[in-house]
Amino acid sequence: MRRFHRGRRAVAVAGALALAALLAACSAEPASTLTLPAQVEASLPAETQAQLQAAVEQAVAASGATGAVVGVWAPWSGSWQAGVGTSAPDAGEVTASTTFKAGAVTRAMTCDVLYGLAHDGVVALNDPVGDYVTGIAGAETTTLEQLCDSTSGLASYAPLIDSRMRATPERSWNPRELLAYGISRGVATTPGTTFADSDTSYVLLGLALERASGRSAAQLYDTYVFGPAGMAATALPTTADVGLSGLWSGDAEDGSVACAAPVDVTALSPSAGYTASGVTSDLADLGRYAQALAVGARDYDTDKRFANPLPVAADGPSWFTADGGVYQAGSLVGQYGSILGYLTAAFADRNTGMTVVVVLNNSRASADLVRSLAWELAAIGSKAPAAAGQTAPDAGLPWTAEEMAAQVAATAVCPLPAADAAG
Repeated sequence: MRRFHRGRRAVAVAGALALAALLAACSAEPASTLTLPAQVEASLPAETQAQLQAAVEQAVAASGATGAVVGVWAPWSGSWQAGVGTSAPDAGEVTASTTFKAGAVTRAMTCDVLYGLAHDGVVALNDPVGDYVTGIAGAETTTLEQLCDSTSGLASYAPLIDSRMRATPERSWNPRELLAYGISRGVATTPGTTFADSDTSYVLLGLALERASGRSAAQLYDTYVFGPAGMAATALPTTADVGLSGLWSGDAEDGSVACAAPVDVTALSPSAGYTASGVTSDLADLGRYAQALAVGARDYDTDKRFANPLPVAADGPSWFTADGGVYQAGSLVGQYGSILGYLTAAFADRNTGMTVVVVLNNSRASADLVRSLAWELAAIGSKAPAAAGQTAPDAGLPWTAEEMAAQVAATAVCPLPAADAAG
């Protein structure tokens, strides 16, 4: 910084201005530096909103949740962001600004860091994980990219600690503990050949990237994910502090799901998910993130990340694949999943930028429920009429809203309203 030899008053004025600028910079929310699709600054049409609201309300009932946070952005038409229901039984209403646990979307963010570090020459995608983390069987033949793609063959650790997480959700976990549980289940497939979602893979990838860069996972997310997208409300925290309570419905005495008496598990430590599912966020941040990921808005984004997708399931539809830490469903790219207390999904269209984010606050149901809901919302949003001066896209999705609504109903663990059940 230059020095100017002026009178005392000039120096005092300059100092005051500098202090004011510093305070303003500290108090302002970081702005996104990304170029994203132009968004019509208006609400989606009332009819579209009504369809979206009905879909979410059905899913809230089906999952045993008390509330949801949801957003749909159709760049050519408008947007809808809402809170539905309450944060917990007899608690306050959910709003569009209520914070929540991002869950499995963290997996995509961990892969973002991998591609960011590869872009900067710190690591290579084909580096063996054994170059950075020792004492792991098979680490010399498993690459960082395979961990990101979830083709490492490592099984998930969550099933082995699920009961412990529900009993003492606030317990802090060391990443090495999580790895030990996952690795104890063995390697199911030859690395690089088959997709199988694995939280163990993303925890191991997070540790490797920390070792390679000399920075913590939280710092890496700030540099490569949160900072560029202006995600001021998003973090990898050390303690659970979110507005949307996380719930779990156990079993009633008759063996049915205790839908009316969920247990509050909001206190689940982020360390139980770490770089697989530990991030917390809000609707605006996660919507911007999902869109940036889908359209390749970051300087490290590359089409090669999604170029070699594998089927999610052998008997699944051909349009449902996975690669690069995300699922691909038709033209949508994103993540979804379940952590104790929450079902979360975030998808965006690679061609149009249409984006869907939805979080339900009860994890008793399968993650398939929130995935089906997100795709139902996407189908509704894709049909939103164009605003004045805009043109609606021609391309569609390989499913209908009605088909996905039926899948939500089919995965229900709690009673649906009579009209929905009959439908």
